[in-house]
Amino acid sequence: MGNSYAGQLKTTRFEEVLHNSIEASLRSNNLVPRPIFSQLYLEAEQQLSSLEAGSRADNEEEEEEEEEEGSESSSPPISYQMKPPPEGCCTTDGFCQAGKDLRLVSISNEHIEVPSGFLLVGAKSPNLPDHLLVCAVDKRFLPDDNGRNALLGFSGNCVGCGKKGFCYFTEFSNHINLKLATQPKKQKHLKYYLVRNAQGALTKGSVICWKGAEFRSRQSSSSTCSSTLFQLPESSGPSGSLSNESLPAANPNAPAGTQQTAAATDHIPPTAAFSSAVYNGKESPKQQLVKNNLSGLTRPSVLGTLTNSGPPKKRHKGWSPESPSSTETWNLQLNPQVPNRIKNDGGSLSSLPHSALVGPASSPMVGSGEPVSVPDNLLKICKAKPVIFKGHGNFPYLCGNLNDVIVSPLLYTCYRNSQSLSRAYEQYGASTIQPISEEMQLLLTVYYLVQLASDQVPLIEDLEQIFMRSWRESHLSEIRQYQQAIPQTFSPVPSQISPVTSAQLPWLAGLAASSCNDSVHIIECSYSLAEGLSEMFKLLIEGKLIKTNYVVIICASRNRAIDSCIVITGKYQARVLSESMLSPSDYQKEVNYQLVTGKVETLGSFFSTLCPVNKPTMLNGTGAAVCTSYDIERHQIRPFQLAVAQKLLSHICSIADSSTQNLDLGSFEKIDFLICVPPSEVTYQQTLFHLWHSGILLELGLEKEHLTKQRVEQYVMKLDVEAQIKFKVFLQNSMQNPHTLFVLIHDHAHWDLMSAMHSLYPQTELSTGLVDRLLNCREVKEAPNIVTLHVTSFPYALQTQHTHISPYNEIHWPSSYSNGVDLYNENKKYFGLSEFIESTLSGHSIPLLRYDSSFEAMVMALGKRFPRLHSAVIRTFVLIQHYSAAMMAVCGLSQMKNYTSVETLEITQNLINSSRQCPSGHGLMVVLRIPCTPLAAVAYERLYNVRERLALEDNFEIILGNPNSGITIGKRFVEQLKVWQKIEDVDWRPQTYLELEGLPCILIFSGMDPQGESLPRSLRYCDLRLINSSSLVRTTLEQELGLAAYFVSSEIHAEKAVVNDVLESDPEKLSSTDNEDEEIATEAGSTSEKRSPMKRERSRSHDSASSSLSSKASITAFCSESSPALITTGDTTKSSHQVLSSSAEETTNNFERQKQKVDKGAQTMISKHLPPVSEQLDTKQNIKSTQISITSSSSSPFSSSSSSSASTHNSFILQTSQCSMTKTSKQPPIVFLPKLVYDIITSTDSNGLPKSSSLLPYHSVMWASSFRPLMSKMMTCTEQSLYYRQWTVPKPIHMDYNNRNESRMDTFHPRRLLLSGPPQQNIGSGNKEKSQHHLTSCLWTISIFSMNHHWFADHNLKTTAVIGKTGAYLQFLSILSRMLIRLTEVDVYDEEEININVKEESDKYYHQPGDAWPDLETFKKIPFDYTIHDPKYEDASLICTKLQTINSEDRSMSRRQEDMYTRRQTTRMRLSKYAAYNTYHHCEQCHQYMGFNPRYQLYESTLHAFAFSYSMLGEEIQLHFIIPKSKEHHFVFSQPGRQLESMRLPLVTDKSEDYIKSPTFTPTTGRHEHGLFNLYHAMDGASHLHVLVVKEYEMAIYKKYWPNHIMLVLPSIFNSAGVGAAHFLIKELSYHNLELERNRQEELGIKPQDIWPFIVISDDSCVMWNAVEVDCSGDRKSDYTWTERNVSLKQILQHIEATPNVTHYALIGMRKWASKTNSAEIKEPFSCCHVHDFVMLNVDLTQNVQYNQNRFTCDDVDFNLRVHSAGLLICQFNHFSVMKKQIAVGGQRSFHVKSKVSDTPVSISPAQYICAPDSKHTFLAAPAQLLLEKYLQYHSHRFFPLSLKNYNHPVLSVDCYLNLGPQIAVCYVSSRPHSLNISSSGLTFSGLLLYLCDSFVVASFLKKFHFLKGATLCVICQDRNSLRQTVVRLELEDEWQFRLRDEFQTANAKEDRPLFFLTGRHI
Repeated sequence: MGNSYAGQLKTTRFEEVLHNSIEASLRSNNLVPRPIFSQLYLEAEQQLSSLEAGSRADNEEEEEEEEEEGSESSSPPISYQMKPPPEGCCTTDGFCQAGKDLRLVSISNEHIEVPSGFLLVGAKSPNLPDHLLVCAVDKRFLPDDNGRNALLGFSGNCVGCGKKGFCYFTEFSNHINLKLATQPKKQKHLKYYLVRNAQGALTKGSVICWKGAEFRSRQSSSSTCSSTLFQLPESSGPSGSLSNESLPAANPNAPAGTQQTAAATDHIPPTAAFSSAVYNGKESPKQQLVKNNLSGLTRPSVLGTLTNSGPPKKRHKGWSPESPSSTETWNLQLNPQVPNRIKNDGGSLSSLPHSALVGPASSPMVGSGEPVSVPDNLLKICKAKPVIFKGHGNFPYLCGNLNDVIVSPLLYTCYRNSQSLSRAYEQYGASTIQPISEEMQLLLTVYYLVQLASDQVPLIEDLEQIFMRSWRESHLSEIRQYQQAIPQTFSPVPSQISPVTSAQLPWLAGLAASSCNDSVHIIECSYSLAEGLSEMFKLLIEGKLIKTNYVVIICASRNRAIDSCIVITGKYQARVLSESMLSPSDYQKEVNYQLVTGKVETLGSFFSTLCPVNKPTMLNGTGAAVCTSYDIERHQIRPFQLAVAQKLLSHICSIADSSTQNLDLGSFEKIDFLICVPPSEVTYQQTLFHLWHSGILLELGLEKEHLTKQRVEQYVMKLDVEAQIKFKVFLQNSMQNPHTLFVLIHDHAHWDLMSAMHSLYPQTELSTGLVDRLLNCREVKEAPNIVTLHVTSFPYALQTQHTHISPYNEIHWPSSYSNGVDLYNENKKYFGLSEFIESTLSGHSIPLLRYDSSFEAMVMALGKRFPRLHSAVIRTFVLIQHYSAAMMAVCGLSQMKNYTSVETLEITQNLINSSRQCPSGHGLMVVLRIPCTPLAAVAYERLYNVRERLALEDNFEIILGNPNSGITIGKRFVEQLKVWQKIEDVDWRPQTYLELEGLPCILIFSGMDPQGESLPRSLRYCDLRLINSSSLVRTTLEQELGLAAYFVSSEIHAEKAVVNDVLESDPEKLSSTDNEDEEIATEAGSTSEKRSPMKRERSRSHDSASSSLSSKASITAFCSESSPALITTGDTTKSSHQVLSSSAEETTNNFERQKQKVDKGAQTMISKHLPPVSEQLDTKQNIKSTQISITSSSSSPFSSSSSSSASTHNSFILQTSQCSMTKTSKQPPIVFLPKLVYDIITSTDSNGLPKSSSLLPYHSVMWASSFRPLMSKMMTCTEQSLYYRQWTVPKPIHMDYNNRNESRMDTFHPRRLLLSGPPQQNIGSGNKEKSQHHLTSCLWTISIFSMNHHWFADHNLKTTAVIGKTGAYLQFLSILSRMLIRLTEVDVYDEEEININVKEESDKYYHQPGDAWPDLETFKKIPFDYTIHDPKYEDASLICTKLQTINSEDRSMSRRQEDMYTRRQTTRMRLSKYAAYNTYHHCEQCHQYMGFNPRYQLYESTLHAFAFSYSMLGEEIQLHFIIPKSKEHHFVFSQPGRQLESMRLPLVTDKSEDYIKSPTFTPTTGRHEHGLFNLYHAMDGASHLHVLVVKEYEMAIYKKYWPNHIMLVLPSIFNSAGVGAAHFLIKELSYHNLELERNRQEELGIKPQDIWPFIVISDDSCVMWNAVEVDCSGDRKSDYTWTERNVSLKQILQHIEATPNVTHYALIGMRKWASKTNSAEIKEPFSCCHVHDFVMLNVDLTQNVQYNQNRFTCDDVDFNLRVHSAGLLICQFNHFSVMKKQIAVGGQRSFHVKSKVSDTPVSISPAQYICAPDSKHTFLAAPAQLLLEKYLQYHSHRFFPLSLKNYNHPVLSVDCYLNLGPQIAVCYVSSRPHSLNISSSGLTFSGLLLYLCDSFVVASFLKKFHFLKGATLCVICQDRNSLRQTVVRLELEDEWQFRLRDEFQTANAKEDRPLFFLTGRHI
């Protein structure tokens, strides 16, 4: 159904259903046949569902149409160019051009000279919506009270600078800096008269009644179906519903006929008249609140004339005598300053926290035509105030008794919004898709009202969705039609169905209403709405509308658009809707006024006769036995708390890792924090308690051992008037400690979101707006070391279009289950709202969610009797009466049962009997929620008096819980608690509700909202019958129900059969957590549909008529305390004795059954834990878990006992059937709700979600559009957040209102996070496997941080959705602190040297331990140690030097290939100030070094080619240097062409403290992020030359991460080469450069030998360097002591460079650091041995010794052997050591061997790395050399079988060292002439390895060595041809036998140049 044009139907659906309905109504005997509307829209239709599914994407993109602001007429806006201000004048908003302040708030108390005949008025500036500007205007140019007689023109003075004589308003507006975009008009900008109040302060008075200026006449066009809509007067601003602001009230003394505003009741001066509920979130000004003192108002606000007074003044064009008068002051029109993007303000007609009205007011929109007089005594006669909802068209004036009616614009707003066309659909052509016609809107509204039950109240959300679905159905069908045609060719075919015309509308509406038994009455008018309203008032007075709840008045004619309004006349509906228009503060004021003025005395006297004074005798409830069910359980952190903490940490790391550099974690050394909580004393003490017992202050090092309460209080801030002092200290600390990361935790973050600007008005409380004033202050936003964490279970108000929090910075509470799998191994399940809803479905033992029908009936009856009293007052007095009567009934006055309800009787009896059933007196808690504090005080006083008169003062306590004060209980009960909790402190008093565990009590919980107070496990009943059911938003509703949310043991939960099977599977689905109790985690609405294919009927046992609990099973499960509530309604005539005895008998049986259940589930039973250590989390603990007593190092000032003994399993079971508290702790509490709230929660929308999920999320936000899609059941929590971010906007009172920017990303604060707790309404159960995997991996990671801390666990509490929020964020602080410490630590290899037993033990020491440098001549005498001692070569072949005996077991295969990395031993070291860093480090000192300095941009580097020839490669080598501008001074360039010539080298004789002579080369691959290339700190700031050697394909990524480093790019042919190639090219390049520098500097007169010949080759994992300091000051020369400390690399290099005769050494290195340093190494300060990892290479001496460019592994060992055999000196400084960091990525691990033919990653073993030539073996995509080396490492025993573990007979390796594995020894010899080789005499070899032999290897050389018989030979060559040539040239066949099958090759394809092997046996 839908309309393309006004009233033109596009489908036959409506006509068909209409005919069917008419026929059915004629034939039916039923009084209420099925309405048409139900058939059309209230059923889920498959067709529509499929259409909706198809258009989901479209719907989610819908936006409301925005129109440009119009001028005051209907003509287009006139652009206005403001005259530029004079030079030098002030242009600040709120000041005149002379610089004087004109704002009312600033000069209200100043004396202002006003000339005679002038008046002070307030002008509105569009740039200052919150302020009025004070002006003095000649009153002749202002209108009178009727809006007439204002002279044309203007005359005014500036009150700021005193300038007079402004004759033009344009000139005046320029002077006062109005800065207008349209033509200045006095009617538009002079808004209010200003008057002095009783205190003499200037305040805003009545509105200036300009005639016709504010409004546009209504003009209708049937061709476009878009009326020129009413305009909201700018003076009205956003309504009170938006901003809680008051408009000036009318003069109470004004004549009734002219009074504009009326009070809500008959006593208070009206607080506000209301303006429209529409608001666009753009330019509407906020109203300044004014006090209710109206005595100073001198000009009453009036309606104006009721008839046209003649033609308007000249300038008003387009007037005709027929045009309706627009003299009204209050109307429903949209602000002309505001685009037509209207936002629906209210949540519902029945649940509008601030909707439509600040207070019930009269006639907010008055229109044209004759006036309508409201009859006198209307309220007295009708017993209710009718609520009039203005609909379409003009609305008449109301006069007379305006106090007795309420007018609301909400329905008009809904109609208006539903007619705006979303831009998302404009692409299809606006001409074909039109909004719903006004006729159809009204008809749909009538259908909706018809189907409402008598106890239901209309919801605006329902109506919006009805319009939305109707429009979409029409829209989608038209789009299909439109898309099938060609738009350019065919115009849309008009439908053949006649539209619903305005003439047909009354008939159709009457027809629809005919079936509702006169619940909806239709009044048709022929001329105007005035006659219909008059008739309605007449019918009301005559009593003819007694059965009518809604009156629909329609004025329709053929030649103009319809006028309509809807009047709510039903007493119940009118009361609920009128009360819903009160803001929470006005609701409190109203109730308080009725109490103060004694208006409730009549109600009190009504009940006074019902309470007798006699005192029945009471039984003694004490016993000698002791109940042992009161246990302390071990505090432990829950897995999901760890998961949340880890997610928080992950987000912090993400912020730090982002390129924006908004958080530099590396610069922080410690953590500090401040927790902000609402101003509830109980919440404050509760948070202090958690913080004290968490131990976090000690762990973070913020406090010392002996904590005091005063010290703990420094870290928790209550958001009250004293908060600013503590917050100022926090800010000062953050500024004084830049290296401390401050975490600002805003707990219960949804509590106060008031704008600080709004809260500056005098009417607001001092504490409101504090969050905005403190947490959003500039200092917090700009501080780089403050992270703000908002924590809430209700994040909706922080998820708007203007939020400060990025969606990427939201952390959602993880799901505990995924596809039925418990992710956390948790023995608790959360019992939240969805489980409560499920308990109301049939098939359950008893509903846990109930309403009390007898209570509701009595309230409704009394509401009719006392119509002037607020329903909250009536409900409270009725409930007090019920509790009083129930107490009397339990005490023996059975006749009192007639004055209470079954529900209240059940509660009271279980409460009173509970303490008698336990030998220790443990009992139940009953929470009686009374939001209004004055009413709570009345309830407390009356119940207290009744308890005293009944002598029950020792049986149970009554506690008044006020958020602003602590807990007060009787001395006797305090002593009981101290005994139970084993507390010895004499002065102890309970400070939190958690400490009331087991105390039988009624807790009267007051305060408009819960503020995070946790409730104990002994809570049994949660009585919410008094919550404000008429003013509900989603947050409010979920907060209230969150009081009963409960953690229950999994086994017991399942046994009760109330657990929801469908558990949330997306760990990212979140809602949020808050302090301890107010959060509700609910599964998707009608979860039963997911559990069963058939929808189950809702259980009928929720009211007093059926809650008799007839089922014994249900009694057993939930009501075993036994109560008279077990009687059915029919049993109420029984005597008290019969009732009590029968129920007691049942109870005994119930106990037996319960005992059996307990025995079965004993292992999972819950032990009691009083000191509630954290949130309501650990409700039940496995009884088998060890009961650890809590001990404190210092006595705690908080409520927990120092220690508590544990109960045993047996005693627990014995007491189960006796102690009520024990049973209570195993069961969720029972919740009683108002009927209206119950209906909202248990009903579902068309998507199957609870209707509560579609309510307005928060009172200070509003919907961005009526055209918004419904939430989906499959929404994850992230999607829910995005939904609210798209579809809600903050009101002006919201602190995020001004957070707007065209570029949306700019409005997110980078260091602000939102932790939202467990899902309240589980919107679906989407399966996100990826998220689950991520969460699981997080859990593995968490184990790193978990350690053994168990102190974060929340206490066994049963009332919060937070389920451990406080514990989670305290754990987050802990792991964040550990991570910061971890960032300053590094894992370094810590391994002892290997092959120590092979090392020659010698008593001879060549140097003294204290020698700083080696003596050259002495060093030449030190023999070379061939043995490898570096632990990284543990798997390498041993190098034999002579005949030696080695135990074969010593060289066993200790590690497998895959274990080589993981099993190396590391230790964690704190980074010193001399460490090398990777790219994640960026402190201020090294910004310039890293290239982050603005002077050095990324593009400021140049690429230079550098070529040299090398004969061994047979070709010229061309390398490329990337040289940043900042490093060009290290190089020499040719002058004309800037060609790179050489790299500058210093002289040997140069000496400088701040200069390192040796260039450092670092080859690297795969470690652009993790390589330790930042040597700034290691070099201690010294100037040095550092070159990164990278492969060509990695050049770009390295350049990105290291923009200020010099890069040496290897040729592309080396892209797949190993580290040998890099070393080879570094050395050859350096020698070539040395030659170039010698030549260059020789021209300058410098000798070639004076040029510095050394370079440093360093691994990319060298992190720190150490030096040993030896003290030889002992008595004997051999005595010495030594210490090792971290030193800078600069110190080490400068020391080595200063070595005497340093140029005579070829290689200089240092030890690998190990924690166990060998004292022998210290004793001998210098060694001649292998050097690794960090070496200084003399490129001059080693000119003829090359690295093997083909090598991947062991190339440094191979090179060391070559250098030594060449007779060169290798020196290791044993007093220096290098630490190597463990880096898990890059390096050798970047080489992967995979198949060349398949992309599928298949594991290939090293045995497959070689194959027979010409075979069909799978070729591998890997370098041949790598395959060779890997094969020999793991399978060389196949070539050398005799060599296996035969260390006395090694393999002879000629000119090379190849790793043959740890079980084979090798002997290295060089074939070069004059080389140094070991003496081989006496050695017999088991094999011979010839690897790529060159010409130096000749047959005679090989014949000098002796081999075992059967020894094997392996010859390796580049190709098969050279293999044969080698065999011939070396005459190998003389001594070796070869077979054809002994030829092999590496498994490479021919184009990859495989290596070939030939093996043979020694003859």
